[in-house]
Amino acid sequence: MRLTRPMLAVTGAAAALLLAGCGSGGGKSAADAVPTTATGSLESLAAEVKCKPNMQTDADEIRQAICKNTDGKFILATFATDRGQREWINDAKDYGGYYLVGRKWVAVGDDGVVKALRGTLGGEVEIGTDHGSHGSHSG
Repeated sequence: MRLTRPMLAVTGAAAALLLAGCGSGGGKSAADAVPTTATGSLESLAAEVKCKPNMQTDADEIRQAICKNTDGKFILATFATDRGQREWINDAKDYGGYYLVGRKWVAVGDDGVVKALRGTLGGEVEIGTDHGSHGSHSG
């Protein structure tokens, strides 16, 4: 099954909307010590952060799951290509949110969850555009 760009954008939008307002306070301060960025399959990344992935999309280009651990709820996605990952992130960032970006993977959650995940997975944090309203965008 091949996903088109609009389908990937919808997937990203769904991830951002799903996570809007969800999450814990994220008690850890993991920003001080960032490990080497993790690599691997969606399942191996999920195991590193101690979550059992609830698969939402399992396609050649993207694999995406909802995860929940002691830090909170987040989306974990892996990509077949760097370009596919970047296109997905660029489209999804229009919906706001916090993105932890590694090589061919991304975790999406609230600020506290992303910071906590970064303490285990490494990666770079990117912040989406906050348009002030989650319900007024149509596409």
